[in-house]
Amino acid sequence: MEEIKIPALDQELAAKVRAVFNAMPKAGANLGKLEDMAVQYAAMTGKALPQQIKTATILMCGDHGIAKYGVSAFPQEVTKQMMVGYYRGTAGATVLARHAKADVFVCDMGTAFDQSELPNVRQMKVAWGTNDFTQGPAMSLEQAELALHRGMEIADECIDKGYNLLVTAEMGIANTTSTAAIASAFLGLEPQLTVGRGSGINDARMKIKRQVVTDGLAKNKPILGDGLDILQKVGGYDHAGLAGMIIAGAKRRVPTMVDGVNATAAALIAYGIYPECKNYMLCSHLSSDISHKKMLELLELTPIVDAGMRLGEGTGAALAIPVLQMAMDLYNKLGKVK
Repeated sequence: MEEIKIPALDQELAAKVRAVFNAMPKAGANLGKLEDMAVQYAAMTGKALPQQIKTATILMCGDHGIAKYGVSAFPQEVTKQMMVGYYRGTAGATVLARHAKADVFVCDMGTAFDQSELPNVRQMKVAWGTNDFTQGPAMSLEQAELALHRGMEIADECIDKGYNLLVTAEMGIANTTSTAAIASAFLGLEPQLTVGRGSGINDARMKIKRQVVTDGLAKNKPILGDGLDILQKVGGYDHAGLAGMIIAGAKRRVPTMVDGVNATAAALIAYGIYPECKNYMLCSHLSSDISHKKMLELLELTPIVDAGMRLGEGTGAALAIPVLQMAMDLYNKLGKVK
């Protein structure tokens, strides 16, 4: 990856926003996370808090070669079925996004299916799914870097259109298995501490899933904490696209709301490549998947909501975006009271 400069947070502006909150009648620090989010957002953007958040939910889709082992409760064809639901607007993620006033951009980063006939789906396919990482790297270094750049490309396009908040979303059967491998490789944890039930698998599939992650780590020996190396060896194209969008957002001072366990694994990848990226991340919710809390602790991210969700696809962000908007409203309206 080429050298990219991530700007420092605007601490001076953050202090000014904090002072406005402190001057509010009977408010101040009593607002807790609401105040903190507004202050964080100001520090990230370096601009006056907007009246309205304009959200781009970027939904990266990719298939995983290890799906063939039955690590998910669903067959790989469900990736394609879900993408049909996204472009029609009938999937749960798109329904919730409408309530949050978020625009959804669906990207085929590397599914195993020809999705070219689907309208409103960005064709950014790097490969027809990843390789089976129990037999070798999930992708080549060139493919990993291309996927990262394509994620940056779509993020830049959204920012150019005036979006001031990026939201991570993803779809790909077996991606929680890759996520567990990324978490283990990044945090140095055994699969027993990172492999969760994902789509709601039973004990038999859970045993297979742990073994797949164990075998993949043993075969590839990813370098602890090395984002690009881990991505190439055990990641997915959905992870790569999301990591790229996070990097592009940080470069241009646009916050990314990280949503769910898979997106947090992508955030680890971005952090491993450019550590300063973590300064431009918000966390929408706490997933019930076992590795999520551990990853968030490393990134020093605090979830806005905890609703026991594990769906991903940007669904948790639909709950968190209105909370962030409320924080903006408090500042822009109550902050003017003399």
